[in-house]
This record gives sequence, C-alpha cells and structure tokens, in this order.
Amino acid sequence: MKVLVIGLGSMGTRRIRNLQALEIQTIAGFDIREDRRSAAAARYGITVYSDWIDALEDYRPDALVISTSPEHHMTYAWPAAERNTPCFIEASVVDADRILALHKRIEGTTLVMAPSCTMRFYPGPMKVKELLQANTIGRVLNVNYQTGQYLPDWHPWERIEDYYVSKRETGGGREIVPFELTWLNDIFGQPEPLACVKGTLSDIPADIDDVYHCILRYPGNVILNMTVEVISRPHATRELRVLGSEGEIVFSADENCVRFASSESPDWKRFDLGKGTVEKGYINPEEPYIIEMRCFLEAVRKSDQSLFPNSLYDDYLVLRALQQLEKISGA
Repeated sequence: MKVLVIGLGSMGTRRIRNLQALEIQTIAGFDIREDRRSAAAARYGITVYSDWIDALEDYRPDALVISTSPEHHMTYAWPAAERNTPCFIEASVVDADRILALHKRIEGTTLVMAPSCTMRFYPGPMKVKELLQANTIGRVLNVNYQTGQYLPDWHPWERIEDYYVSKRETGGGREIVPFELTWLNDIFGQPEPLACVKGTLSDIPADIDDVYHCILRYPGNVILNMTVEVISRPHATRELRVLGSEGEIVFSADENCVRFASSESPDWKRFDLGKGTVEKGYINPEEPYIIEMRCFLEAVRKSDQSLFPNSLYDDYLVLRALQQLEKISGA
C-alpha cells in the first residue's frame, strides 16, 4: 500500500513512524515547508513533495494521512474523496459543517474516512470501558475528569506563536475538548451540554481560552464534570473518577494505573498501565498511535468503514457539542 502523509510536523512524522512500524515500505510526504521536507526525507528515507497536486499525480497514493493543522484538514479530505482515496484525518476542532457534508457525500459508499480517536486505543480508557461494561461498580452516577498540560510544553522545540495552538479557533484548550469527548462519548454515550465556563487564566502568549470547565449530562442521567486546561506544569494532568451505585473507578496518569473498589470488594484493585515506547522529544507513547494506524489500514484494505471505531459523523457530533458548550458560556 502506498501512503501519502500530508503535513510533516510533529504528528505527520509520528504517523510516518507508525506506518514504518507496521512495515509499510512505500511512504511519501508533502509539506509546504522546506525544512520539514528535508528533515523527514533525511530521517525516514521517504520521498517528499513541495506541491500537493504533484504528490497526487506523481505518487498516486492508495491512502492519505492528513496531519496538517486542523483548519486545513478538509482542504485535503474533500479532494481525496473526489478521487475516491481513503483518508486518515487527525483530530478536528473546526469545520463541523464541512465534516458533516463530507459524511453525507461518502455515506453508502465503501470509501474509508477515519477521523483520529487515539485515546480509544490508550490502555487507560480501554480498561475503564472494560470495567464499566463488566458492571464492576453498578450503575454510573457521576464522573469527574481533569486533563491538561502546559501549552509551551507541547512542542518545546518551537514557539507556540508559530503554530495553530496559539490561534483562537484552533487553540490548545479548545482543541482538547472534542479530543477528550471522542473517547468519553464512546464510553458514556451522546451528551447533553449543560454548562460551560471558559477563559484565560495564565500569561501564556496567545489569544486563547486556556481553561474550559464543562458539565454534560449523559444517558441514564449521568453527570460528567470535565476540566480541560493547558496550564498544568511541570507535569501533565489526567485524572478520571467514576462514581457508581456500588463503587468507583479511578484512572490516574500520576499513578499510571486504573483502579477500582466496590461495596463487595472495598480494597482497591489496581491495573498498572505501563509506559510504552516514548520517542525523544515526545511525551505520549507510540503504541496507541500504531494500533490506531493499523486499524485504519485494515479498514482501507477491506474497504470497510465499520472496522475503524470513529466516523465523520461522530466527529461532527463532538464538534457540535463543543459549539453548544461555547454558546452556553456566552462566547
């Protein structure tokens, strides 16, 4: 299979590593920046292009991996759909209407469009879902969740002013709300946004909201209180606590584990998550991204969208939830 990676920044080069880990030998890359093209060609031994149309016509890829900044995802996904070329698309935060329109455009076809849902492949969320499906804590009542990382620590090698996280529409805090809802909705269902308070608390040099406090109601009258922020330092934050009628589940990045206790077994039962393989300069392990890419490639090989656990319509729903939360906040 021939894969063309669109965008050769942090995520694009991670996706090249994913593909190479899966023994995909024919990989090319496109980026408008010469420094990124040169670096990717030197490090990964791939063919690179400075013109996107030339890349399509000359390389003739079997699939695209779109790893640009979010505002450009649909710029490449729509022409790919017109060419009947499958796409993997990084997490979105803008263009909800165009995403919905593209969903309708390909609905009923065998064309695979796979919006990223990496957190669904992380061992922590997978274990939480498994424990809930096994009814280990009874009926879910309430969920508290906080996640965040100091924005300048995302890409220590570049200024935040130089990439999309410093822009209001694609800002770091705003982007992470749908990123987290993608896996939370997979576990708890489709939410009704109830409340949102957001704003700028830090002195990060960007015109963005650096904290979102959100309250959502899920099916079964489950209330979820979620805080997304980009101010946690020196360590990133990820803490989930699920309260049930018969016990509770905790997913803690600090402890690197999922644990639960119930009225029948009050002593905590702990599941250590392991560290995985972390590339130099990155924080998150490679393995969940590799598994996600394997899932996409399998869906492409079999022309079966259902083999990938996220869809354009799912993506649209989380972006609509973000819009509703921001409307409630008065934005």
